[in-house]
Amino acid sequence: MTTTTAKPTASSAGPDPRPAVRRPSLLRLTGVESRKLVDTRAGLWLLLTIGLVAALVATAQLIWADDAAQSFTEFFTASLLPVSVLLPVLGILSITSEWSQRSALTTFALVPRRELVIIAKLGATVLAALASVLASLAVAAVATPIAGATGGSGSWAFEGTLLLHASVVQVTSVLMGAAFGLLLLNTPLAIVTYLLLPMVWTILTSMIEPLREPARWLDTAQTMEPLFTPDVTAGQWGRVAVSLLLWLVLPLVAGLIRTLRREVS
Repeated sequence: MTTTTAKPTASSAGPDPRPAVRRPSLLRLTGVESRKLVDTRAGLWLLLTIGLVAALVATAQLIWADDAAQSFTEFFTASLLPVSVLLPVLGILSITSEWSQRSALTTFALVPRRELVIIAKLGATVLAALASVLASLAVAAVATPIAGATGGSGSWAFEGTLLLHASVVQVTSVLMGAAFGLLLLNTPLAIVTYLLLPMVWTILTSMIEPLREPARWLDTAQTMEPLFTPDVTAGQWGRVAVSLLLWLVLPLVAGLIRTLRREVS
């Protein structure tokens, strides 16, 4: 006599003791990367410096600027340029800190899809850039009534398009820094390269006359200048697009390819 033992079916088997692993959403990853910007001393001090620079510029205007220049619009636009110089460094740090602090292995092990981590990092830097615009607005809002009380213009006149243009300037500035960070994956090298290349380009265009016309389309210092005003023509937007193709899109694409393919050790 033989007996057969019935194999347990899927329905009769007990529940799987291993809980399902849910990958973090892009929104959650962006929040994590935003916290990372202030978790390091370099990132925290850079953010504080950005706010301090905007306040110092407004203070200098209150002391030395002409009365007519002490208005909400003037306070706002004057703080944009020095902040836009610092924001790319923040973008570089947000990318390269993973590699310089040797935490990339942990990050990419927890979230194997590198592209999601990179998108979250870029999203965090964009939020920081928009926050810097709000900081400039806040500084201008504080300085304007002080100017009015001390004999300055104190005008609150403001064109809404200027806010849009300022956001474009700050967002593209921080993304250009992040693009160089992705391309080089080394903090000192990325910062030096980002700051040095435009300087070399400006020197060359001032010395070599045939380069002056291309510079009107490729030099971001020239193409972005109209964005500090409320009125920008279609031709000026075209030059902005061409210059960003060179300084933002190309290094960003090349950096994404390199980061996605680089072996983490």
